[in-house]
Amino acid sequence: MPHAPIDWLAAHGSVALFGLLVLGVAGLPVPDETLLIVAGVLVGQSRLQALPTYVAAMLGSAVGVTISYFIGRAAGVVVIERYGHRLHIPTGSLEQVRSTFRGAGKWSLTFGYFVPGVRHLTALVAGAASLEFGLFAMFAYAGAGIWSILFITLGLYLGDRWEGVARQIETHRWIVAVVALAVGLAVFSRLRRRGI
Repeated sequence: MPHAPIDWLAAHGSVALFGLLVLGVAGLPVPDETLLIVAGVLVGQSRLQALPTYVAAMLGSAVGVTISYFIGRAAGVVVIERYGHRLHIPTGSLEQVRSTFRGAGKWSLTFGYFVPGVRHLTALVAGAASLEFGLFAMFAYAGAGIWSILFITLGLYLGDRWEGVARQIETHRWIVAVVALAVGLAVFSRLRRRGI
């Protein structure tokens, strides 16, 4: 990870974390997971306070994904035609896409955070499909919370060993994605049996 965001995060704390995550989750090239791990390390070193750090991360992630959603709403069908195939979403009709997101597709908003390049695209496509904002928010914001808490807490417990683990996460992003997807599918099937 370039040192500029780390230095900026150490100097400006939660405000910097919020801003960088808004940009990264909205689609700009910010190493989000590494940033969250570093935030956790800084919390462990008492250079950042825990509560503002967790809140800034969750809010930054939520704002970033919401920006993507509203870009999708504005761009409409163009987004579905261009990016829908990457998410295995039918491009034939908006109603099909809406139906997909109201069904199992809504879970991609939660667990898509863990898949490289997907957290941004799921929100774009959900917005383009005019998925109701309440349904979008419930699943996307849950994902923002889980993702933020997980990586900050990982950094908190890693301490000085964070760089090696962050490098491994960046190098093996697809393995992290597969593990997250497996956990997501397990949670999804359990909730599905309960009728949620």
